[in-house]
Amino acid sequence: MRFHTFLLKYGEIGIKGKNRYLFEDALVRQVRRALKDVDGQFEVYKKQARIYVDCEGDYDYEEAAEHLKRVFGLVGICPVVRLADEGFEKLKEDVVAYMDEMYPDKEITFKVESRRAKKTYPKNSMEISRDLGEAVLEAFPDIRVDVHRPDVTVNIEVRDEIYVYSQIIPGAGGMPVGTNGKAMLLLSGGIDSPVAGYMVSKRGVGIEATYFHAPPYTSERAKQKVLDLAKQVAKYSGPIKLHVVNFTDIQLYIYDRCPHDELTIIMRRYMMRIAEHFAGKDGCLGLITGESIGQVASQTMQSLAATNDVCGFPVYRPLIGFDKQEIVEVAERIGTYETSIQPFEDCCTIFVAKHPVTKPNVDVIRRSEERLSEKIDELVQTAVDTAEIIDIK
Repeated sequence: MRFHTFLLKYGEIGIKGKNRYLFEDALVRQVRRALKDVDGQFEVYKKQARIYVDCEGDYDYEEAAEHLKRVFGLVGICPVVRLADEGFEKLKEDVVAYMDEMYPDKEITFKVESRRAKKTYPKNSMEISRDLGEAVLEAFPDIRVDVHRPDVTVNIEVRDEIYVYSQIIPGAGGMPVGTNGKAMLLLSGGIDSPVAGYMVSKRGVGIEATYFHAPPYTSERAKQKVLDLAKQVAKYSGPIKLHVVNFTDIQLYIYDRCPHDELTIIMRRYMMRIAEHFAGKDGCLGLITGESIGQVASQTMQSLAATNDVCGFPVYRPLIGFDKQEIVEVAERIGTYETSIQPFEDCCTIFVAKHPVTKPNVDVIRRSEERLSEKIDELVQTAVDTAEIIDIK
């Protein structure tokens, strides 16, 4: 079937009161961005608390729908057939033809819901629903009416043209990206951090990212793995500015000077410091990590407190109460899981202590870091100055 328009439904934006137009405008911008790379011409606009995408000429329906499903803020995507107002008898014929093509198996229940936005139309909403339902029943004896729990709800909207739709494709939900500021994601090649970026982005937060690379201990394949993950997250979040930090010298220095059971915590603290530097420079309002309580030694309550100790920015941990299987399910849904499990280790897994401390004392960790005072500031500054910036589209 040839669909001429997508009617896009949003959720909690509808309760934003006087500021709702700001969220609607942001959503329109995100829809335009999502369709920019789809073949075809699309006009995106809002009208009467709804957002529409008019599709001009030939276009790839499946690709357009797939891109729209990734737009945060949309809860429903309705493919619409637009009909010219050529009288009610012609409308009945067109609706019968629509039902015949959309539902080859007629063993279904249905109801018709009508909305008359054009008040000069000769029938009211109830009459339109009643008469069109009757026409469908006459054409297809196997179809039955169920006004309470129908298999199919046929929606009719009478405007200058008449809109017909019965399918609602679930959207991504959430809030339009960019309506809640920007935050810095600590992105690794694992399963968790891409999911964390996706989930915070779903709440309307634009994201940048910092990745810590440790050549020659980590390969270019490990770096490419992270780039691939960032590209997948960017399908939902929009463009991501990725900072690739050479962390090798810092890690080796910590390894030489600090107790090995504290390595992970101290390295993590320096990662947070560096990520926070970029966050402040680029106008971010917080840091994002993929940590979950108790998942590994560096994610116990005491370890998280020791990590937070060096942060001036708030740290957002959307996965904090998830178990691993729940995280994996989200990763599979958003398409990052298969990339995350590729066997290319990053710096977080190369320099892991055999017996890491699980209940670090912040005062003890600070004293251990004093052993680094001779060179650590210089090494951090070099890492910051030599960071590679990659724009992920």
